[in-house]
Amino acid sequence: MSYFTIRNDGYFEFEEKKSKFIGRARRVYTEVEAKAFIEEVNMLNKDARHNVYAYVIGEKFNIERYNDDGEPQGTAGIPMLQTIKKINVTDVVVVVTRYFGGILLGTGGLARAYSKAASMALKEGDIVEKVLGVRVDIKVSYELLGKLQYAFEQKNWHIENIEYTDKVNAIVFCETTELDKIKNTVVQVSSGSCFFKIEQEKYYFKNENRLFLE
Repeated sequence: MSYFTIRNDGYFEFEEKKSKFIGRARRVYTEVEAKAFIEEVNMLNKDARHNVYAYVIGEKFNIERYNDDGEPQGTAGIPMLQTIKKINVTDVVVVVTRYFGGILLGTGGLARAYSKAASMALKEGDIVEKVLGVRVDIKVSYELLGKLQYAFEQKNWHIENIEYTDKVNAIVFCETTELDKIKNTVVQVSSGSCFFKIEQEKYYFKNENRLFLE
C-alpha cells in the first residue's frame, strides 16, 4: 500500500493581469490541522480579497473539502480540488491568496490561475511517495559485515546505519514487501548466523531505493 503526498511546505507566487496569486501547501493528516493552516494563512493575509482553499485527506481521498471565499462559484475552490486529485496527492491542504489588481480575469482565467497556484505550490512542496515499511535491526558477527554490505549493494538496498557493539548491528528501513527477500538474503549470506529485530509497520517517505522517516 502506498500513496503520494508532499514532504515540505510549498510556496509559489505569480502575477496574472495585475492580480497577485500566492499558493501555499502543507501536509496534514486531519481536518483540524487543515483548518488551522487555513486560519494561519487568513491571518497572514487579512488584507487580501480572497483566501481560497481545498484539501484532501486519507489514503483513499476519504475527505475532500473546498471553499471559493467569495470568488464566482466553480472558478476557484473546485479547480484547486481537481488539481490536487489530478496530481494524485493526498493528506494536503492548499490555500491560494489573491490580491485583486483591478482587472477581471473571467471564469476561465480565474480557474486557470487558481489551478496553477495550487499545482505549483504542491510541486514546490516536494511530492513524494509514502510506503508501508519497517525498521529492521540485523545483527551479525564482525567477519560477516563485508559480505552483508556486498549483498545489499548487489540488491540495491540501503543500510541506514551500522552500530558496533559485541556484534555488528545494521539498521535498515525497508518496504514491507521487501522484508522477506531481505531476511532470506541475510540468512543465506550468514549461513543462518544472524538475528533480526523488526519494529512495527508504519509509513515512510520513499526516494528511489531509500526510505526516510518524517
